[in-house]
Amino acid sequence: MASNNHFTNSRSNLSTNSDAAEAVRNHQQQQPPGVTFARRTSSGRYVNYSRDDLDSELGSVDFTNYTVHIPPTPDNQPMDPSISQKVEEQYVSSSLFTGGFNSVTRAHLMDKVIDSETSHPQMAGAKGSSCAIPGCDVKVMSDGRGQDLLPCECDFKICRDCFVDAVKAGGGMCPGCKEPYRNTDLTDLAEDGQQKQQRPMLPPPSGGSKMERRLSLMKSTKSGLMRSQTGDFDHNRWLFETSGTYGYGNAFWTKDGNLGSEKDGHGMGPQDLMSRPWRPLTRKLQIPAAVISPYRLLIFIRIVVLALFLMWRIKHQNPDAVWLWGMSVVCELWFAFSWLLDQLPKLCPINRATDLNVLKEKFETPTPSNPTGKSDLPGLDMFVSTADPDKEPPLVTSNTILSILAADYPVEKLACYVSDDGGALLTFEAVAEAASFANIWVPFCRKHNIEPRNPDSYFSLKRDPYKNKVKADFVKDRRKVKREYDEYKVRINGLPDSIRRRSDAYHAREEIKAMKQQRQNKEDEIVEPVKIPKATWMADGTHWPGTWLNSAPDHSRSDHAGIIQVMLKPPSDEPLHGVSEGFLDLTDVDIRLPLLVYVSREKRPGYDHNKKAGAMNALVRASAIMSNGPFILNLDCDHYIYNSQALREGMCFMMDRGGDRLCYVQFPQRFEGIDPSDRYANHNTVFFDVNMRALDGLMGPVYVGTGCLFRRIALYGFDPPRSKEHHPGCCSCCFPRKKKKKIPEENRSLRMGGDSDDDEEMNLSLVPKKFGNSTFLIDSIPVAEFQGRPLADHPAVQNGRPPGALTIPRELLDASTVAEAIAVISCWYEDKTEWGTRIGWIYGSVTEDVVTGYRMHNRGWKSVYCVTKRDAFRGTAPINLTDRLHQVLRWATGSVEIFFSRNNAFLASPRMKILQRIAYLNVGIYPFTSIFLIVYCFLPALSLFSGQFIVQTLNVTFLIYLLIISITLCLLALLEIKWSGISLEEWWRNEQFWLIGGTSAHLAAVIQGLLKVVAGIEISFTLTSKSGGDDVDDEFADLYIVKWTSLMIPPITIMMVNLIAIAVGFSRTIYSVIPQWSKLIGGVFFSFWVLAHLYPFAKGLMGRRGKTPTIVYVWSGLIAITISLLWVAVNPPAGSTQIGGSFTFP
Repeated sequence: MASNNHFTNSRSNLSTNSDAAEAVRNHQQQQPPGVTFARRTSSGRYVNYSRDDLDSELGSVDFTNYTVHIPPTPDNQPMDPSISQKVEEQYVSSSLFTGGFNSVTRAHLMDKVIDSETSHPQMAGAKGSSCAIPGCDVKVMSDGRGQDLLPCECDFKICRDCFVDAVKAGGGMCPGCKEPYRNTDLTDLAEDGQQKQQRPMLPPPSGGSKMERRLSLMKSTKSGLMRSQTGDFDHNRWLFETSGTYGYGNAFWTKDGNLGSEKDGHGMGPQDLMSRPWRPLTRKLQIPAAVISPYRLLIFIRIVVLALFLMWRIKHQNPDAVWLWGMSVVCELWFAFSWLLDQLPKLCPINRATDLNVLKEKFETPTPSNPTGKSDLPGLDMFVSTADPDKEPPLVTSNTILSILAADYPVEKLACYVSDDGGALLTFEAVAEAASFANIWVPFCRKHNIEPRNPDSYFSLKRDPYKNKVKADFVKDRRKVKREYDEYKVRINGLPDSIRRRSDAYHAREEIKAMKQQRQNKEDEIVEPVKIPKATWMADGTHWPGTWLNSAPDHSRSDHAGIIQVMLKPPSDEPLHGVSEGFLDLTDVDIRLPLLVYVSREKRPGYDHNKKAGAMNALVRASAIMSNGPFILNLDCDHYIYNSQALREGMCFMMDRGGDRLCYVQFPQRFEGIDPSDRYANHNTVFFDVNMRALDGLMGPVYVGTGCLFRRIALYGFDPPRSKEHHPGCCSCCFPRKKKKKIPEENRSLRMGGDSDDDEEMNLSLVPKKFGNSTFLIDSIPVAEFQGRPLADHPAVQNGRPPGALTIPRELLDASTVAEAIAVISCWYEDKTEWGTRIGWIYGSVTEDVVTGYRMHNRGWKSVYCVTKRDAFRGTAPINLTDRLHQVLRWATGSVEIFFSRNNAFLASPRMKILQRIAYLNVGIYPFTSIFLIVYCFLPALSLFSGQFIVQTLNVTFLIYLLIISITLCLLALLEIKWSGISLEEWWRNEQFWLIGGTSAHLAAVIQGLLKVVAGIEISFTLTSKSGGDDVDDEFADLYIVKWTSLMIPPITIMMVNLIAIAVGFSRTIYSVIPQWSKLIGGVFFSFWVLAHLYPFAKGLMGRRGKTPTIVYVWSGLIAITISLLWVAVNPPAGSTQIGGSFTFP
């Protein structure tokens, strides 16, 4: 928070205690601008967080106007971190942090976060013993298992604050037995009876301040982000380099953990790493030449044939109907151009494979640099985004969270952040319930190797659940967990009513209190009804700081404070095994749970919150402060982890040689709940299995919004390491550019290019202008960059990190860290920064995912496509026709916005390959095909109505061209099916929906985009009416619900006109003296081609199967044709009495 934007009084009071609130306000007026941490216990007492551990020695840097001031109090002076850090994390995890613009940041201590009891020691609000000091009811200190930490042999129960007071002010005497404490170090208490395993430790920092512990690089004004070998302070060298252990451009650890010189000859060198053959983590699987060579040849043949055909069409006009010929030629030229844009990027498809055994060998096997075999994998932050619990059921969101918590990845390296953009208490308590149920579900999954690890999907499997299960107690455990999950579902589904009843009860109590108070103040006067805002109450009896059920100022969807709640505190560094007693026998099963954080960013009127992109950027900043995983994987709330090892497979690409140049790993989207025939191509297999595999052979697939593993520094807008210098262009001879000074490649790991020629270095004063004024956030950037580097286990690995570097314990969470996270999710933080323009998810488009990926590729980054044998993630997709059309409309609208923005591929940088540029160009252009497609769909009808055709006669040349073009299209489809693995039915469904979407949603998107660009008019296509189905037992009931929308008008019109045209064409031809059968056949053939593509659309309009018998539609068609023929016979043109020449109507 900048000094000119300091926090003032809170806009949202979490307590009903007005005296305490007034005391907090008075305290704020006396102190300098800062952050106040007020924790309210169940007895109503406020406890202030007042640790002055934010001292940052930033030298003379002139931009450091970001201050967090926590004033010390007489009874709470700065203390030795060894006494307080470990236990303070327990307090932080039980506190609800709120704050934002012009409000204090408060930490509200929660006795409980849900109505049901919680027992896991990492869980917020977990039950525990209370402090025995009179007047203090704070929970006592506990260890990783939730056991009480009692510092005295008399077992006197005491909390952390009281223990610190006893040590400092009480002379170290136990308040219970009045004997001196034998040990005053809480860290030693927590580790009593355990021996710490030996591992290579980092050298201690020279100072003990918070910023120095976070590896602050902001001490020099010469460079914005210090690089190695520049003469400036470099954290990589400070941490990992020692005399005589640097070689091949990479750092190496000493075998004994000593970071001194190698005088004793025991240092670790490259020869130790080369003692066994180096094995890659991934490999490319080329498409067989017997498939790809004919495929490329057919593409070339079809291009030639299309060119010859179009030349023939242009030269041979139809003088009888020039207008018809002209429209058809223009449409065919555009179709050829559009097909070329779609087909050229498919020239180099590839497949990839990973080797998880090599990953385990390199990162989780004991080595000289990692003698304990502790995981050396980098940290991973998982993002789950949700916005409205009414549209996105809390049960679905909580099951997604459970699948993340149970993922097969080192527990201490995994963190899950849930973004609730609606600020709803329903989502908050659903996340808390998920954290509570994870205490049972996650150990059960680890013990029996459960797949998938979404409980709803697992218990709904239609296969033998006992197959390949070898443990004798599996059946008993499964029944217990199934029973618990059924109760868990009842609690989740009952949360809306529970919250409403609770809020009504508290509101009634407050009204009664207010009326009593009013009667006491006005004894003789008439008492008027008391009006109190109807608040939403949390389980601990305090106001919810987010959105209330009945909106009120400071408590609505667009106006509420920022909220952070650590639902599950960070796990211990060492495995914590369960016991045989209890609900399940968890002997030798790690019962730790990953870090789980609930985040709801601040929203205020007058600010553009940028929807999902803004929420994701808030999570990026908050996670950088709290866990700073060098990799980020984002999931929609309805997409869960189906393959528990998917995270490891994605990490294989990032940690392999050259992986430091990968910005993201995109996984395919797979869907559940789709009707067996996939009527509306919801699986989208042609895109995910054909187009995306083909792009993987270029610079990589596009980002599709979910199921994507990001490199954090790529999201920060940095250029990839070892990025090549490109030619300035064709005008370089006339306007030569200034030659840039050559910088060694190892110095370019954090380089942010642009239009400025700064010798590739960022000015220190520009860092806050790009990232904001949070020094915590800025300090985390080089740490994330270093931890995300591949392992330097081979001389060919450039820009690597030493083995064993990430086996060190993480930093503990404290109040100042979470307070900083509150500050960076405030509504004002992004003002005058580059968030949303260059950094993070990019704003300005409804398809922010494609734009974000495009910007990374434009800077020279590469991406890869990871198709796992078992689906990595699974989600849901709309199977209703109207919902599907609106989904396609949103995608197409985003593409039109991209085309009219500076993200158009025409403006791409020289770093982007030509075929990749064509692919992105197709992304922006494909909606415009709808204009020509609609015209072409009406051409058969116009031909039948007018009695003319697009060519003068159906001669042999035209038919041969048409035959060759059709055959090559079919052969290309067959070869695509061969190398991609999709089915012929899926390809045909995709072709059908291409025409359905092109004549409806794509056209609407083009109109909407043109009106927005030209006239500034925004149009939203919404549902106008709906009729629901009545069969709730049908799994695919939504498929048959007919919802009217204006998007249906063009396809319906096309079908009606073509059907009528066929009838009219038959009638005219049969009646004519000289029937033009060739023109009729041509028109009818193309009309049937249009109607065949629109068949799923027509079927969707019919609604539920069985309601309207098919025979009705057959008889309707026959009656329509009979009436048409009768009309022609009854009222023939003048001078004609016969039909079809010699044929006489009976």
